[in-house]
Amino acid sequence: MDVKGRRKSTNVEDRRGMSAGKIGGGLGGVGIIIAIIFTLLNGGDAGDVLNEVTKGITQNGQTTENYEPTAEEQELAEFVSVVLADTEDVWQHVFEENGRTYKNPTLVLFTDSVSSGCGLQSAAVGPFYCPADYKLYIDLSFYKELKNRFNAPGDFAMAYVVAHEVGHHVQTLLGASQQVHALNGKVSQAEYNEAVKRLELQADYYSGVWAHYVQNKGYLEKGDFEEALTAANAIGDDTLQMEAQGYVVPESFTHGTSEQRMRWFEKGYESGTLKGGDTFSIEASKL
Repeated sequence: MDVKGRRKSTNVEDRRGMSAGKIGGGLGGVGIIIAIIFTLLNGGDAGDVLNEVTKGITQNGQTTENYEPTAEEQELAEFVSVVLADTEDVWQHVFEENGRTYKNPTLVLFTDSVSSGCGLQSAAVGPFYCPADYKLYIDLSFYKELKNRFNAPGDFAMAYVVAHEVGHHVQTLLGASQQVHALNGKVSQAEYNEAVKRLELQADYYSGVWAHYVQNKGYLEKGDFEEALTAANAIGDDTLQMEAQGYVVPESFTHGTSEQRMRWFEKGYESGTLKGGDTFSIEASKL
């Protein structure tokens, strides 16, 4: 994917090198409040405390707490920033066409673990989106995991992952995520898994919609589309379960089979519209 000289998103929060659950010099939320009260009681300025708190939290490619990324990692950080900028342009356009207003999400870069609006998360869970704070969270080491563990190399494989997580943000803005997660505890586990799977496949469709517009702008390079399909194929539920345990349990699927993930991405790529992404009303046999 061609990203040279292109716009980078300003909605990037770089927490690489920070300890999860800590802010600035290690003060938690309660510690910050105590520090502010103490400062005010002694005639100080609360703003000084906040300035200290924000040290180590910077944006737009600046790392935190003296963290030194490799040249490859920093190049990847800049790459996903351009991808995020593309999703902003695409979804603002698509939402406007549908009489809606798009609110940009924030991309959080982290290492090892991170505190989010959805709780403390480890990099082991992979990239994720948190609807509670409208943020995407990515440990860039996942790029190596895509390449080495999933045999899905290439920058566009990572772009597909980012676009998929942005797809969850789109679903949150449209209300689909809330409707699905409201079912938790109200239906059987198998039924809830089915609803979550349809949500994930719709996010794959939305990532395809993004790719449709990127292709129209001439940013895709030879082999990019195939890299995305390879990634979608590698992380299908059936493929992962076969690799892990040698058999599959369809009722436990929460993301869709490899074939389904590839097909819904392709559908979004071919359509370029919101309308073709209704994964909820289609029959299970045709999903």
